Amino acid sequence: MSVDILMPALSPTMEEGTLSKWLVKEGDKVESGDLIAEIETDKATMEVEAIDDGIIGKILVSEGQEFIKVNTPIAILLSEGEKLSNNKNSNEVKKETQSEPQKLNENIIQINNIKEDVQTSKIISDISNKPDLKFINKERIFASPLAKRIAKQRDIPLSSITGSGPQGRILKIDIDNFDNKKSDNTIVNNLENNNFEIVKNSAMRKTIAERLVKSKNEAPHFYLSLDCNIDELLKVRKTINSKSNDEYKISVNDMIIKASSAALIKVPKANASWDEESTKYYKNTNISVAVAIDGGLITPIVKNVQSKGLLEISIEMKNLANKAKDGKLQPEEYIGGSFSISNLGMYGIKEFSAVINPPQGSILAVGSGEKRPIVINNEISIATIMTVTLSCDHRVVDGAVGAQLLSEFKNFIENPSLMLL
Repeated sequence: MSVDILMPALSPTMEEGTLSKWLVKEGDKVESGDLIAEIETDKATMEVEAIDDGIIGKILVSEGQEFIKVNTPIAILLSEGEKLSNNKNSNEVKKETQSEPQKLNENIIQINNIKEDVQTSKIISDISNKPDLKFINKERIFASPLAKRIAKQRDIPLSSITGSGPQGRILKIDIDNFDNKKSDNTIVNNLENNNFEIVKNSAMRKTIAERLVKSKNEAPHFYLSLDCNIDELLKVRKTINSKSNDEYKISVNDMIIKASSAALIKVPKANASWDEESTKYYKNTNISVAVAIDGGLITPIVKNVQSKGLLEISIEMKNLANKAKDGKLQPEEYIGGSFSISNLGMYGIKEFSAVINPPQGSILAVGSGEKRPIVINNEISIATIMTVTLSCDHRVVDGAVGAQLLSEFKNFIENPSLMLL
């Protein structure tokens, strides 16, 4: 008995996807567990396995097709010796294919009912190219004999020109103006075509755009910034890494993740997300960390940070970042965080504001550490200062709560030994 291979739901939030590549072709024999296709979701490209044994009888969706709804048939799997004609979806495809000549005949009948002095063959060509054409406009065009002759010489259709003469009559000056404008547009288009290339937006890029626009439009953002002295943190990091014998290296970002978790435990009201009917307060700190990949951005999650040490955080973060760049993250590895961190310090960015990752209530934007003059005990000193900015959804996190969170974060960053408690 034939089986429909359906577009799978590869994550809890997936509603549609793109079939980026078939790994089999019609007539191939497959067994349960064999890889048959690559599906591009809003987060990653994932491989799809065959659920049953059989032969690929018909591929219903071509490579590169977008916006395929979940549970839509994408192929037909036949049993040994079974014919394709018995399958309902195959018959529907055949029926749709056979209906095309019927549609064309209906267009031709409609053409024959148009009573205009125009050659029938030309109308058929126009209608074939524009199936939604309802009628043909056959208004008379007024033009001076000179304008007609010049337009014919220059191959300019009079129907595309607006006349400036009496009652809209087309004059020689109208032809000249149209020709000059056409030439200018051609030059501009040629210059533009040499100065850019068009790259089709991926499903990930589209989803990022939709989510960010929605976040900015719906979540009332407000921003809090603070300077942190990271000299002590850098000393502790250097000491840890000097004892590692290259087995592991702790990064500043690893320590920021740990400090954020510790601060959220101290200020649990900030460890929250928004729902229209309720606010969810998390008991664990699941930190989403922004990772730049080809074509966009993804936020893998370091889960239960409050119960992990720096070494464990460092190893897990490296593994998640590598999987993100290879497009191999599983849905549970990027869905469900309670707080986000976006660090652009490695690019030399001093300070910036990040857009909240809904439904989370806040995101921390981290800038680079740089030497700055500061005043300590009424004396000017040089210290390594890192500016952080907390973006808050005012529906979830009030100003005082956001300020408390940043204050605790600063305390842990400037006194890293407290993170060990």
